[in-house]
Amino acid sequence: MSEAAVSIEGIGKRYRLGERVPYRALRDEIAKFAALPFRRGRHGRQRDGFIWALKDISLEIKPGEVVGFIGRNGAGKTTLLKILSRITEPTEGSAEIRGRVGSLLEVGTGFHAELTGRENIYLSGAILGMKRAEIRSKFDEMVAFAEVEKFIDTPVKRYSSGMFVRLAFAVAAHLEPEVLLVDEVLSVGDVKFQRKCLGKMKGVASEGRTVLFVSHNMGTISTLCERTVLLNDGRIEYTGPTRETVSRYLAGLTADAGMAKSWSFEEAPGGRNVKLKSVTITDSTGAARTHFSTTAAVYVWVEYWVLGDGVPINPGLWLFDEQNNWICAVGNYEETAKQQISAKGVYRSRCIIPGHLLNSGRHTLTVEMAANLSDAEACVQHCVGFETVDDQRIHSRYSRWSGIIKPRFDWKTEKTG
Repeated sequence: MSEAAVSIEGIGKRYRLGERVPYRALRDEIAKFAALPFRRGRHGRQRDGFIWALKDISLEIKPGEVVGFIGRNGAGKTTLLKILSRITEPTEGSAEIRGRVGSLLEVGTGFHAELTGRENIYLSGAILGMKRAEIRSKFDEMVAFAEVEKFIDTPVKRYSSGMFVRLAFAVAAHLEPEVLLVDEVLSVGDVKFQRKCLGKMKGVASEGRTVLFVSHNMGTISTLCERTVLLNDGRIEYTGPTRETVSRYLAGLTADAGMAKSWSFEEAPGGRNVKLKSVTITDSTGAARTHFSTTAAVYVWVEYWVLGDGVPINPGLWLFDEQNNWICAVGNYEETAKQQISAKGVYRSRCIIPGHLLNSGRHTLTVEMAANLSDAEACVQHCVGFETVDDQRIHSRYSRWSGIIKPRFDWKTEKTG
């Protein structure tokens, strides 16, 4: 254990529920005492007014290891990094980190709106633990990374949100710690800058530094991390190779995504123009099922109520694989344009996902109902799911091909000599 870069032993963090009252008069205490009999639960257990954000977390992370942390909102991921960053103290347990620590928990912390970009670089760098000489030596590199050369002597209150985020990340990312704690900062900025941030993080990892990375982006987690920890309700549910951990997490998210989902009119998702009635997955004969050959077509049926007249309605599907990669999105635009699905009534639309397209594995569908072709009135994420299996024996040792899809292209071979 002494060789670990990060050693966590029995960490727990408890928070008080409700607002803290800074001052209580005598009458408040008397009233509180008088109300105690009425605040007990059904079985006589008094509510303690606390919640455990983390409980019994024990983990070792080796030097140079890149470890991801995933889980639902409220699972305790950020709380754990805040404890390791010494922003908050644990209620129980202990943690030991060997080496200099850099934290990218909230991009922009320490920036002052009235100061210029130049001044904020020195201020933020000092807060993050950099010495003045170190900041000066990396100043030009930070500014170039953030792409704010022309505005470096302008108060940051005049920056666009994108410029502000780029500069804040540039400062934090150019630390050289032995242990780096990163919490969801790669989700900020435009697509180009996200790629730039990802490249920077890959560089940090390749230099042999220890990285603890929290994210909801499974693609980024899979790209950066060798091992991943799944947190659930403040406890470690699973830890192992990233692919296995991510699959376990996503399987839990989509466990209720069966071959059919339906709603009553009162509970149906939707708006004033359309409500979603049901979504069903069947084979070509109309039989509902959850498992398909990769060579077979998958039929998706979407039934819905159109509530008014004159507003065209368009059902759409978003298809995801088991790693939560977005494979594609399809809509019924052409048929909607031709038939003008706008008269009041009940409709059923069918979409065929062709065979020889999907790779083996679990897939889920998000269903969206749009009015006027673009105004989403209902969106139910991962509402139905199905499994595809490669049953072609000739490819038995390649039961899962590389890539998201496994299409069949038209090949032709002829002898030319």
